[in-house]
Amino acid sequence: MKQKLIIGLSLILLLAVIIFMVRDFYKGSNRNQSNPYEYKLDNLKNIDPELITYAESKQIKPNVENPLAIAIDSKDQIYVCGENILTKFDTTGNQLLSFDIHSTAYCIHVSTTEEIYLSKLDRIEVRNPNGTVKELWEIINDRAVITSIVTTEDFVFAADAGNKVVYQYDLKGNLIKEIGKKDTLTGAPGFIIPSPYFDLLIGTQGKLWVVNPGRHSFENYDFSGNLVSSWDRTSMQLEGFSGCCNPTHIALLSDGSFVTSEKGLERIKIHSPNGDFKTVVAGPKSFVEGTKGLDIAVDSKDRIYVLDPVKELIRVFEKQ
Repeated sequence: MKQKLIIGLSLILLLAVIIFMVRDFYKGSNRNQSNPYEYKLDNLKNIDPELITYAESKQIKPNVENPLAIAIDSKDQIYVCGENILTKFDTTGNQLLSFDIHSTAYCIHVSTTEEIYLSKLDRIEVRNPNGTVKELWEIINDRAVITSIVTTEDFVFAADAGNKVVYQYDLKGNLIKEIGKKDTLTGAPGFIIPSPYFDLLIGTQGKLWVVNPGRHSFENYDFSGNLVSSWDRTSMQLEGFSGCCNPTHIALLSDGSFVTSEKGLERIKIHSPNGDFKTVVAGPKSFVEGTKGLDIAVDSKDRIYVLDPVKELIRVFEKQ
């Protein structure tokens, strides 16, 4: 009986201490006071107008359901694909071609010979310039998510966000090697890809540039799969990239500068070849909040084409 009494008194004492601590906490703090350590994204959405050196000059309605990807060929013709349809336009927005691709295409690339490369998620489809199917490459595996394709005179490179690797093929679709897996011999740190955004391009010096979005870095590889150089910029400010996986898409200007798009903070920016921030093309206030997948392309006059999947528009930006 005595032991039960001691336990009961102990519990009452413990409860009293807890109540006192809670009351003391709220008495000593102002509930209406803002958290001085809270990082307000609203402040980052306000960009100094002097840093925005581009203006939107044109909009094109592609008439593609769920538009996902854009590409521009050597004649400055514009290609947009998404769910079931691929359309082609001239620079004035006149439709030149439209055809059924029978499923969703997640990315598009047009070679110098105007062959059209499409991602069908786990495989690559090659079409002739008139839209007819030329080749359907072998399925990779059930984890594959092809998010970007580029070509050279001899090779096809494809970024696979599902398997976190870049494939190097010959022009017939034969796999030559895998690039970018963590390897101390090649210097590759390994790709961190939390979401299906994984882009690549061929740079002005003919080498392969790959975004490592989880590291907020750009990695430059030779065609033997060796890491040649890299740069990274992790920051929520304009000079860098933040979040789980940014930038989501990249394109190249004629001087070798990178055009980048981001999600979370919807921004289109330009960085120099060594990664230094140069200017803003469009800030968060230009897009619907929460917009993701702002694919970008550049034509021969360095006009920047942004595919806005929420507004379902091709938005053209030119330097002022």
